[in-house]
Amino acid sequence: MITSLFLTTACSDEYLDNTKVYAEDSESFFNSEADYYNALVAAYDPLQSTFINVLMGEIASNNTLAGGESATDVPGYQQIDDMTHTPVNSQLQNLWSWMYGGVNRAAYIIENQDKTDFEGKNVIIGEARFLRAYYNFELVKWFGAIPIKPEGRFSVGDEKTIPRAPINEVYNLIEEDLKYAVDNLEYTTPQVGRATKAAAEALLGKVYVYQEKFTEASDIFDSVITNGGFMLETDYNKIFEFQGENGVGSVFEVQYTDIQGAGFGCLQCSEGNVAVGFQGVRGYSGDLFTSGFSFNVPTQEMVDQFEAGDNRKEVAILDIDAWATTTGATFTTGYEHTGFFNRKYIPRKRSADAAGDLNLTNPNNYRAIRFADVLLLAAEANNRKAIPNDTKARLFLNRVRERAFGNTTNNITLSGSDLTDAIYHERRVELVGEGHHFFDLVRTGRGSEIPGFTPNKNEVFPIPIEEIQFSQGNWSQNEGY
Repeated sequence: MITSLFLTTACSDEYLDNTKVYAEDSESFFNSEADYYNALVAAYDPLQSTFINVLMGEIASNNTLAGGESATDVPGYQQIDDMTHTPVNSQLQNLWSWMYGGVNRAAYIIENQDKTDFEGKNVIIGEARFLRAYYNFELVKWFGAIPIKPEGRFSVGDEKTIPRAPINEVYNLIEEDLKYAVDNLEYTTPQVGRATKAAAEALLGKVYVYQEKFTEASDIFDSVITNGGFMLETDYNKIFEFQGENGVGSVFEVQYTDIQGAGFGCLQCSEGNVAVGFQGVRGYSGDLFTSGFSFNVPTQEMVDQFEAGDNRKEVAILDIDAWATTTGATFTTGYEHTGFFNRKYIPRKRSADAAGDLNLTNPNNYRAIRFADVLLLAAEANNRKAIPNDTKARLFLNRVRERAFGNTTNNITLSGSDLTDAIYHERRVELVGEGHHFFDLVRTGRGSEIPGFTPNKNEVFPIPIEEIQFSQGNWSQNEGY
């Protein structure tokens, strides 16, 4: 429902008290640079709730099983894993509401962009438009046609009059927002975690790839690769350690902290990465890691995708039986136990002084856009554009593989459709556990590789039943639901 767009999504002392902001109208707010800055901080805050997008996006793919304690543990996740989800799904409702909360916070700034002038305002507006694009991109990936309001915030009652915009119109708005961000942001930023010109370029490139605008994508990725100043971290393992956050290969990260905790009554209030605790080893006792809820467990088929000599396997996949044998750790098994866990994002030992439930406040940033992701998308764009440049595609692909294997012996020499398949494979193993694979399969017409997937239905998810009801007939449901 449109009223859900006004929800408060987090409670950090670092972030604005949003109940206060939304109690203010534009006459009493946006009268100073500080007002704009505080509103921008509030617009960043819902990024932390994208833990659900990453967790469910991985579960929806053929990389993992839902896991958990039992077949009834978080039914929304179990249904998405089995491709039996319906419009009655509280997790899809959460995703919809939290992402639209982000859209509306960013739109609040955009709506009032002309109220007060000050030096550097174009940067704040650029970041606001980047954020609106980011949230809308998540929504269009998950739900297809969605309501959009380019001029500003949604208001109560808009759900009865504003239609679901066709997908191409949604993408047009996302492109416009990102082009503005590209034109107004710099490659450096005064604060860690804020969007840069490179982040906007990379997201725009990804948006182009999703629309199969491969020439445009290859051009914008060239700018990121040439001008962004990024490098592939030499040690793949370092990327996912605490000291690897916001590293040399980080294009954009969602920032998390365990300074302020949360509980199950308000998962979106957590300043920590909730998905990390959800993916931890159930009943774990031992070195390095702490216990969790055993969701999102990789399958044997996924683990078998790694080639011999690929150094990423031990970083991405925790083989709990082998680990326990080596270290003496103990654990219990949950539902759909495969023996494997998403090692990139499972809880690690840290100070017991961290706030709130330790399972819900993990300070592990989500690496939303990594340089390797950019290189592989650039490889795909060059390979799939109208006049392919497979030489360039192989160059980008092999940069990633050389880091993975530590040599050039495993470099790819293929061309054409064989090279396309090699790029798809590389994206799967490089980005496993990071929430991208379901959408990669869908956008490339390979959704049927997912068990239970129904073509012409499961490419998108159902609009939550509550939203359909509140629209009073204005919004129709996605086909097949």
